[in-house]
Amino acid sequence: MYTGDTTTGLIALGANLPSGDIPPEDSVPLAMDRLEAICGPGAVRSRLFSTPAFPAGSGPDFVNAAMRVMWRRSAEALLQALHGIEEEFGRTRANRWEARVMDLDLIGFGDAVLPSPEVRAEWAALSPEEAAKVVPDQLILPHPRLADRGFVLVPLADVAPDWVDPSTGLSVRAMLDALDPEELETICPLG
Repeated sequence: MYTGDTTTGLIALGANLPSGDIPPEDSVPLAMDRLEAICGPGAVRSRLFSTPAFPAGSGPDFVNAAMRVMWRRSAEALLQALHGIEEEFGRTRANRWEARVMDLDLIGFGDAVLPSPEVRAEWAALSPEEAAKVVPDQLILPHPRLADRGFVLVPLADVAPDWVDPSTGLSVRAMLDALDPEELETICPLG
C-alpha cells in the first residue's frame, strides 16, 4: 500500500449508453461527482465532449471527459475505486471496446510506469487488432494507447496539458498535436 504524499491521477471518463434512465451527458458528470467525493479536494474536471464510438461503428457517440485527482493510496487502489464507480452505474464487462454505460480509465499516475517499462512497451507495441483481443491481467501505466486516442487527449488537455508521459517523454499537448486533424474535428465540446 502506498503511504506517502498524494500522487496525481489522470482519469478518462466516457459513456455512450444510458445508466438506467440517465443519459450519458448526465451520468458522466455524476460519475465525476462520485470520483471527487472519493478523492477529496483538488480534483479538476474537463469539459464534456461528444466523440464518435471507438472503434468506428461500434455504437452511439460517446460523452467523454477527464479528471485530474490527488490520491493518497496506490494506483491499484485508485483503479479499484474507478471500477467501483463503474459498477454503481451498471457497468458490466462482456467485450472489449463495446458500448457502455460508464467507463473510467486510469490513464496516468504521477510518473509511474507500471508494472515495468518493458511490459508497458510490449502493450504499447500491440497492433489495434491484437489489443482488441487481449485484456491485461495487471495495471499498465501510463495507458499504452494514450498517444493514439483523441477522445482521451482532448479532454485531458483541459486538466493536464503539460503532463508528460514518463514512458515516452511526450506531453499531452505534444501527443494531441501529433494526431490527425480530421480525427480531432470529430471531437466536439458539449454545451
